[in-house]
Amino acid sequence: MNKVPASVWKNPIHFLAFGLGSGASPYAPGTVGTVAAIIPYIWLQDLSLTNYLIMLVVTTLIGIWLCDKTSKDIGVHDHGGIVWDEFVGFWITMIMAPAGWGWILIGFILFRIFDILKPWPIGWADSKVSGGLGIMLDDILAGIYAALILQFIAYLWI
Repeated sequence: MNKVPASVWKNPIHFLAFGLGSGASPYAPGTVGTVAAIIPYIWLQDLSLTNYLIMLVVTTLIGIWLCDKTSKDIGVHDHGGIVWDEFVGFWITMIMAPAGWGWILIGFILFRIFDILKPWPIGWADSKVSGGLGIMLDDILAGIYAALILQFIAYLWI
């Protein structure tokens, strides 16, 4: 079960790192965090490609800091409830994705598969890179893998 520190509800940095509270889910916080990432994506998908990529760079850099600070504050590296990395990983998955709920569902499934199974180098990054970058990197890589597969499916489908 996901033991959530009380600071998540008191500290805005921890609240963000815990995906606006979605990482406080007692079960499958990474999956719940990815579902929560869909809500802002609905608005983000309308950004131009340039602005979307800028948003990804900014949210990634902020995420490295948020995740590092929160993990140090609570004394747990990559606490299961820290799901800002899932937000960014899902948003990476959805770069240039076709519009529609079906594509959001495909992106969600692909991202969760890569985030859970962690094929090389995702698993390596997860186990070898520490700090906020380590927390973020495996989800960034999972998002890249998922985005490539999503684009391949879209190419074949459309």
